[in-house]
Amino acid sequence: MGLSLNHLLLENGRDAARAPGIGRKPSWLKMKMPAGEGYAKLLSLVNEQRLHTVCQSAKCPNMGECWSAGTATLMILGDVCTRSCGFCHIATGRPPVLDLDEPVRVGKAVAGMNLKHTVITSVNRDELADGGASVWAQTIRQIRLQAPGTSVEVLIPDFCGDWNALQAVLNQKPDILNHNIETVPRLYKQVRPQAKYRRSLELLQIAKGQGFITKTGMMLGLGEEEHEIDSVLDDLIAIGCDILTLGQYLQPTAQHLPVIRWVHPDEFAQWKRRGEERGIRHVESGPLVRSSYHAEKQVHAHAGT
Repeated sequence: MGLSLNHLLLENGRDAARAPGIGRKPSWLKMKMPAGEGYAKLLSLVNEQRLHTVCQSAKCPNMGECWSAGTATLMILGDVCTRSCGFCHIATGRPPVLDLDEPVRVGKAVAGMNLKHTVITSVNRDELADGGASVWAQTIRQIRLQAPGTSVEVLIPDFCGDWNALQAVLNQKPDILNHNIETVPRLYKQVRPQAKYRRSLELLQIAKGQGFITKTGMMLGLGEEEHEIDSVLDDLIAIGCDILTLGQYLQPTAQHLPVIRWVHPDEFAQWKRRGEERGIRHVESGPLVRSSYHAEKQVHAHAGT
């Protein structure tokens, strides 16, 4: 089985102590630059429809791989977020006027990509009465209308705990309901200052209670401890969460939270085993894993569950 998890945590802690802050990226975090025909075609389509992708806005390390394969996570409700999370590269501020034509363009783009599965996410729009839920609902309807063969995964915000807004999204029957918890409860004030851990769990529980496949994601390397990760796994198992993604936090700029430690691939592999052995149906775990990484494989693996 290799090194114990405690040993891996200890060794990574020593590495972090030798290299304060972000330090030098280890070899396993090297990634390919975006290129190729598939990448160029998708970039052209996104630009033509005046859409945003979280791949670009959040500097996703898998953009080259995913875009070359014709897969992208489209981001609705603009590219300016009302929240200021310590890890996120998406711009924070006062969003522009709501683009009510956006759902139609998203549906057209998804149809143009000829996808079997699509992932839609959004910025937080806390200034809107419904948090943007009506635009979410219309976007799902347009994808169903224009690309009826495409399964839909939604990576949604918490709508400030407005469960009527959540229900407006659930009423459109997405194939996977994803909402990221991002980190352990102790770090929320630094990582997600405008979010609440228990509120995020409640959102996932509500969706699961209505029969949806539920999914969440968490970053490692922000200073969380082993027992805290274990506690989060217990919470997710208790609410029946189906899919968990675990990836390495990467500091997007010097103004964002620093990387406390580089998590070794062997430790990610052990968290996958640990989560699945304890009852989570699927754990996608690795240094470069992000919320929508291999999402199309996950939805097909859970079809009919």
